[in-house]
Amino acid sequence: MLDAILENHAQIIKGREVVADDWTVLRLAEGQTADTVAVPQGKLIVPLAVWQSQRETLGARDAIGVWIGSDERPEVLKGELDRFAVVAVDFPKFTDGRGYSIAYNLRMRLGYQGELRAIGDVLRDQLFQMQRCGFDAFATRQDRDINDALKGLTDFSEVYQASVDEKTPLFRRQERDVRIETSDVGFGI
Repeated sequence: MLDAILENHAQIIKGREVVADDWTVLRLAEGQTADTVAVPQGKLIVPLAVWQSQRETLGARDAIGVWIGSDERPEVLKGELDRFAVVAVDFPKFTDGRGYSIAYNLRMRLGYQGELRAIGDVLRDQLFQMQRCGFDAFATRQDRDINDALKGLTDFSEVYQASVDEKTPLFRRQERDVRIETSDVGFGI
C-alpha cells in the first residue's frame, strides 16, 4: 500500500505574524484513492475527497481540517464548515486564481469564520490580495523566505474596491465637499 504524502511547514503566516505550524497537509500519492488512503493521527488537513469518503471516521476527531482544490466547489461543505478548525485552499500554481473565488465564497456566502489557509504555490506577491479575499493564514512556498513574504501583507496602504476585508469602496469612504459654482461650469454665461 502506498503511503500518503504528508507536507509539514515549520512556520506559516497567521494573524500577520510568522508562527509555528502544528498542522500537516495530507495529499494523495499517485494511485491512491480517497476511500482507501490510511489517514494517520494528528492535526491533519485532508483533501475534500478524503473527507467526503471517510466523513464518519474523520468526523469523530477533535482536530481535523479540509483542503479544497482549485477545481472543487466549497458549497459541498455547506452546513459542515463549523466542524473544521481550518479550511485550506490549494493553489497548484501561482497563476491559478480560482482559489481567490473559493475563499471569497467561503467567507461571504457560506459564512465560514475559522482559519482560512492558502496552501500550495503561495508567493509574497499574492498575499495582499489573498488577505482581501478572506485568507488569514498562509503556508508559503518553502523555498522562499517567509519573513520576506510577510511583508507582502502590507505592500499597499489603501484599497479602492470593496471585498471581505473592506466592505465599502474608497469612493464611499471619502467625504467630499463638492460645490459647483455656475461661473465654474464654463457654458459661456
